[in-house]
Amino acid sequence: MSSWRQYDEYSASTTPIVVHLCNHTGMRTSDAGPHMGRDMTFDSLAVHAGRDDLAALGVHAAPIDLSTTNPLPDIDSGGMSYESMATGGHPTDGGYVYQRLWNPTVARFEEGLAALEGTDEAVAFASGMAAVTASVLTAASTGPGRHVVAVRPLYGGTDHILDTGLLGTEVSYCDAHEVASTIRPDTCLVMLETPANPTLELVDLAAVVAAAGTVPVLVDNTFATPVLQNPAAFGVALVLHSATKYLGGHGDALGGVVACSAEWAVKLRSVRAITGAILHPLGGYLLHRGLATLPLRVRAAQDTAARLADWLATVPAVRKTYYPGLADCDPEGLIGSQMRGPGAMISIDLAGGFAAAVQMTKSVQLFTHAVSLGGVDSLVQHPAALTHRPVAPEARPGAGIIRISVGLESFEDLQRDLARALGV
Repeated sequence: MSSWRQYDEYSASTTPIVVHLCNHTGMRTSDAGPHMGRDMTFDSLAVHAGRDDLAALGVHAAPIDLSTTNPLPDIDSGGMSYESMATGGHPTDGGYVYQRLWNPTVARFEEGLAALEGTDEAVAFASGMAAVTASVLTAASTGPGRHVVAVRPLYGGTDHILDTGLLGTEVSYCDAHEVASTIRPDTCLVMLETPANPTLELVDLAAVVAAAGTVPVLVDNTFATPVLQNPAAFGVALVLHSATKYLGGHGDALGGVVACSAEWAVKLRSVRAITGAILHPLGGYLLHRGLATLPLRVRAAQDTAARLADWLATVPAVRKTYYPGLADCDPEGLIGSQMRGPGAMISIDLAGGFAAAVQMTKSVQLFTHAVSLGGVDSLVQHPAALTHRPVAPEARPGAGIIRISVGLESFEDLQRDLARALGV
């Protein structure tokens, strides 16, 4: 049975949070907004963060600013604002100038996500991989060298781009307990994901940060979301999300985002401005809207996932069930201390190997056979053949492993579909 249920009262919604929101220009406001300076629970913060300028605009729903260029008040102020944003700063009195540098709709999403992660700022990108790329380039260009330590398993795309050396970096792969011994004088970044993709290994963030010392640590928090885990609270410098997944939650917006300190945000925005990797305004709007329901979606899907994991662990066709809520998948007891719950992702290793994986993915009806995760509908996919196909063979997931993203359908319907597909 799932060991995490003793933490049913984990919910961050019961914890008041003092928030300091920004207006849509990205400039810190004092106590002008309707929510400024008030204690908020996590759930209320998810609804209101990044929306404090709406009353002054005379609107209730956040507007979508699609302008690619903006009128300039005059040459001098326009030039000053351009220079500020091109070097990673905020817009000044000269306005937003050009969408590649800044967009107010995107900035609202950034403000909301930073508030939920408990960081100074956040920087949004056109995709999760664009966020990964900018983070690595930033660390490599400002650190003592271009060596990256990467803790496997990682998302396949992240693993692949590091392995290619395309970004001019050298990578050393290790497990979480080898970080200290793998770091070199020229190491600029330690990268990891927890829960890890696809087999959901948990990593002790405080231990890794301590092992890294002065080397900044990047954590992919996509699977956990800020509802269940806030890596910055453990000293993590860069908290990365594929916003396409849980943050958006509906499979209709592509994006990535990095929550971080104000100092890191300046560096990341500078890279974003030069490379043109800013999130599209429509994506910014959809992802910001997704934050409002994020706590409800994550907790509801988690409840169903826990029940499915308990059941899958008893199915003869399943050799092993990977789920952080199962006692044997959390040996260090990180659920309830580092994480506020085990999440809604499950992986299973089928006893019949690849042939069984093919049969299962062909047989599901309610589940959709598709990559991605974190949406309102449930998905299954075969990591070794898809998301982790570019990963080196020795680090690739097993041929019998299926990754399951549990959505908002009922437990009974999802169980029935899996049972049919697994021949139970």
